[in-house]
Amino acid sequence: MKSLFLRSGAVLACALTLASCGGSNGNLLLGGAVVGVNRDGLVLQNNGGPDLAVVAPYTNFSFPQLIGNDADYNVTIKSSPSNAVCVASNNKGKSSNFDVTNVLIACTINTYDLGGSVSGLTSNGLVLINGADRQTIPAGATTFTMTVDTGNKDSNGKPILTGKVGDGAPYGVTVLTQPANQTCTVGNGTGTMGPAPVTNVQITCI
Repeated sequence: MKSLFLRSGAVLACALTLASCGGSNGNLLLGGAVVGVNRDGLVLQNNGGPDLAVVAPYTNFSFPQLIGNDADYNVTIKSSPSNAVCVASNNKGKSSNFDVTNVLIACTINTYDLGGSVSGLTSNGLVLINGADRQTIPAGATTFTMTVDTGNKDSNGKPILTGKVGDGAPYGVTVLTQPANQTCTVGNGTGTMGPAPVTNVQITCI
């Protein structure tokens, strides 16, 4: 997708030559940025008008219908991608003499636990990793998850967790450190996270 700057220039050029490029009577661009989209399904509207589908992995958008000077606009989210929750900000106001390009659509990908079973672990020291996330597994454990409670809370008072994996993201669990006097292997350790927790990773120690 072309940058908003180039898109804006093209739209204004069309408007000045009286070509109906956007299919409206306005002369100003309405658009902004999109963050966090990795799957199709995001649909926007302005003032309840025609749908605008934002196709992943684009990072910005603009409505083909131009708006006029001193016009009210209200960009709303008709639907979010199936794997995310999206919210809009700077999305409502009245235009002036300039393009509106500061609407922000921020999407948060749904995340899920990554874990499975542990067998034969009789010693301490086993450390598993998935990317930058790591988890220490104690002796005697029969299950594990890569999710870690940081001990901190967000602005809503909810615990801040690490180690969860976003829907649609790849994962790969490997052994970083072997336990004392044992060797552990990983089965079913790689894949792509779907819309539910992964519970079938197998850690086998001998």
